[in-house]
Amino acid sequence: MRFASFLTSTPVAAVVVLLASSVRALDRTTEAGEAAITNPNTECSDYTYTPVDSQAAKFPNNWETATIVSSDAAGLAKWNSIKGSIPTNITARGTVAGDFSGVNYDQSDPDCWWTWNKCTTPKLAGLKPDTVSMPEPLTLGYGFDDGPNCSHNAFYEFLTEQNQKATMFYIGSNVQNHPLEAQRAVTDGHEICVHTWSHPYMTAVSSEGVFAELYYTLQMIKLATGVTPTCWRPPYGDIDDRVRAIGAALGLRAILWEYDSNDWQVGETSTTPAQVDANYQNLITLAANGTFNDAGTIILTHEINNYTMQEAINFYPKLKAVFKLVPVGVGYNITQPYIETNYTLPTFSQYTSGTTTSNATASGSASGSSSATGSLSASSKPAPTSSVGGDSAQGTSGAASLSAAGCVAAASALLGGLAMLL
Repeated sequence: MRFASFLTSTPVAAVVVLLASSVRALDRTTEAGEAAITNPNTECSDYTYTPVDSQAAKFPNNWETATIVSSDAAGLAKWNSIKGSIPTNITARGTVAGDFSGVNYDQSDPDCWWTWNKCTTPKLAGLKPDTVSMPEPLTLGYGFDDGPNCSHNAFYEFLTEQNQKATMFYIGSNVQNHPLEAQRAVTDGHEICVHTWSHPYMTAVSSEGVFAELYYTLQMIKLATGVTPTCWRPPYGDIDDRVRAIGAALGLRAILWEYDSNDWQVGETSTTPAQVDANYQNLITLAANGTFNDAGTIILTHEINNYTMQEAINFYPKLKAVFKLVPVGVGYNITQPYIETNYTLPTFSQYTSGTTTSNATASGSASGSSSATGSLSASSKPAPTSSVGGDSAQGTSGAASLSAAGCVAAASALLGGLAMLL
């Protein structure tokens, strides 16, 4: 029966009750409720999460290059406490979009600029080398950039089914937009690292701006998930000793990679899916040929859209056949990945023996058990731009506590929207 005839033959009150019941079953206030959503379009629809949304004024504008918020005395004090240790002879270069065409840089690479020469061993005294490989043989540092993706439930469910943990490099603006999706990483036992606030080429950002990009992402991840990371990855790998020094002053170790799937480039450049397949297969072939018999490596992959997540699923069995797949922190026996001490990761030995989760209980005002009340009304967050994946994710649904008036209002809104389609 078409919905139009349903409306004409069914009392409006009954329609409201039916739609209100449907709304009541959808929980957008807890991690468990959000993880139970199987429709990617619903996943990517806007929701309000009060513990995060109520603090928006304390953060930079969403998806804008970060600066220290004028009213943030604590942030300014933190910057003033570290800026004396940041080199001033290395200046910002190029543009945040990655245009370095007008840059006149010394070919001896005095600043250990990764974009220039893939340098990962700093030349500034006191800085630790970037993490680009894994110490154990036939081990792959397994992780995904640019999350949390609003439609990642099916992908994360796949990882859960495989008992596979990974390192998730989260963008602060994405965490602000999708805080319950960020919470799922903690609940599922993944490792979270910082991936900046707005994903700029970091060497093009002023020193105070670099600080803001990292500092506010740390603050947002803490606000949304209850944990404070100790690792980060520069977008596009763009890092030099000035940027490294700021990250180090914030207690962040830099993680890069040796092998790039280039998955993110499909749809953005001329890179084809066949080329990405070949990049994955090349790494698998190298592993089978003994390249990593002495030490492992790290691959760059993304959860940025449906294609990249599906590609990871497609190649997972082949990678698993030749590598031990572990979060980067696990590979280095970093059992305390966050500032908070109530969350631990297993050691490499424990993980590879089957104990993939040690303690995945986060604390904080925005933990999965938060009592904050969600809202069905649209907030000021921008609409998600990523494509959506399949709706095969499974989970245990929770019930949102909506008032009768709220249900009627929501049902009325749904009726109005549906009427427009008739």
